[in-house]
Amino acid sequence: MAEETTKTIRWGIIGCGDVTEVKSGPAFQKVPHSKLVAVMRRNGEKAQDYARRHNVPKWYDDAQALIQDPEVDAVYIATPPGSHLEYTLAVAAAGKPVYVEKPMALNHTQCQEMVAALQKAGVPLYVAYYRRRLPSFLKVKELVDGGAIGEVRFVNIRLFHPTQDNLDQQNLPWRVQPEISGGGLFFDLASHQLDYLDYLLGPIASASGQTANQAGLYPAEDIVTGQFRFQNSVLGTGIWCFTVAPGQFRDEIEIIGSRGRITFPSFALEPIKLETDKGPEEFFLPPPPHVQQPFIQTIVEELTGQGLCPSTGETAARTAWVMDQIVGR
Repeated sequence: MAEETTKTIRWGIIGCGDVTEVKSGPAFQKVPHSKLVAVMRRNGEKAQDYARRHNVPKWYDDAQALIQDPEVDAVYIATPPGSHLEYTLAVAAAGKPVYVEKPMALNHTQCQEMVAALQKAGVPLYVAYYRRRLPSFLKVKELVDGGAIGEVRFVNIRLFHPTQDNLDQQNLPWRVQPEISGGGLFFDLASHQLDYLDYLLGPIASASGQTANQAGLYPAEDIVTGQFRFQNSVLGTGIWCFTVAPGQFRDEIEIIGSRGRITFPSFALEPIKLETDKGPEEFFLPPPPHVQQPFIQTIVEELTGQGLCPSTGETAARTAWVMDQIVGR
């Protein structure tokens, strides 16, 4: 496959839910040498509806049927994390490349099993940490790598969300059900932040933390604190709280260096702020309409022998390990 630089990669999607409507699904049709040819959802009517609305020629209500379809070259798994291992192993057994949503799995042990299966099958595994290719995050990396703030000393993460009121206790969102998501909103959101810091500063060598369920609204933790040390001796701390008052939302990563500071959001549409002895500067680089498109392009480029994807099973498993260390498991 890698030698055929003009080959079109024909994709199948397992789990065509909300994330595939705008963030990812349409990108498979817009990236050069890429085509979305099949989708699967357990609810056949919803799968058929998605296929119709997105001009996808085939739909399935059985994952194995999509995986075995000879016209599907690679599979994007867009289900909640609780089923990532099962589907990844099935695609690996079919000898096809896998692109899986984040968090990669319920825990680091499952991630290791996924990586091993793909290695045995001799096909690649990619994970949807797409911030590694978004313009604003590439700008932060450019500033850090270019020495804009000197040598990096430490990192602070602060992510505060208002309390989710009026939750239906009989039908809780899957993101706060640990058996489906791996944990609470920390696993869903902090995974993006910690993975990006791995990309920016290198792997984290050690981590620890504390958790609590302060509001008691769901089974998962609703506040997490963490501290971590990168292999290059940069230190980091983080606090993630999902039960603050309305109006107290905060989304900020702060990088302190020997000659300045950079602050930037992980999720909000706000500018990057650079502070040095030259004075303050701001950079606003909004994401594209389909936020995963630049990242999906790197996957297609790798599969067609034209480049490399920056997020693999190995890099994503490191982030899962860090989260496991922070929550103490």
